[in-house]
Amino acid sequence: MELGLLYSGGKDSTLAALLLEEFYDVTLLTAHFGISDDWKHARATAADAGFAFERLECDPEVARDAVDRIREDGYPRNGIQLVHQHALEQLAAREFDAVADGTRRDDRVPTISRAQAQSLEDRHDVDYIAPLSGFGRSAVDRLVEARLDVTVGPSEEIERADYEAELRALIADEDGPAAIADYFPDHEQTYVTNIR
Repeated sequence: MELGLLYSGGKDSTLAALLLEEFYDVTLLTAHFGISDDWKHARATAADAGFAFERLECDPEVARDAVDRIREDGYPRNGIQLVHQHALEQLAAREFDAVADGTRRDDRVPTISRAQAQSLEDRHDVDYIAPLSGFGRSAVDRLVEARLDVTVGPSEEIERADYEAELRALIADEDGPAAIADYFPDHEQTYVTNIR
């Protein structure tokens, strides 16, 4: 069975791929809005891990809507959620038997409710799988420590291909680089450098 996994090159989506490869032919797909070339970081990690990789072309207007929402709210949660739902819709419209993401049980964003998952499955005749949904952060961290080499650091310093990178780039382009700090709290990101 063919499965498409939303992929950032970070620890969660990489761990999800490793868990799913036992049961599916996994293709890693990075959502791309045409704002930056950050998707190349995920492509490199996917190649190192031995997974097929594709860019998932998404509507740039959705990224702009997400940035507008971030500006209105003063924080990124709802904007990132909008982008994630759009990316899942784009992925589900492809020719996969199943689609997946690396969301964990304790993620604040993005999240997919049971109703949203069932709707996605029913409308696209596809299975939605969140293999880390039963894992909390500490459990994921222990599994990652056993299997992955990871670079960890502040969001603005870590090369990665998640939604936040393109949204930050759009805000920096339109409002100046200093504006990013107005909306995005300091937090750490991960980038997988090796699978053991």
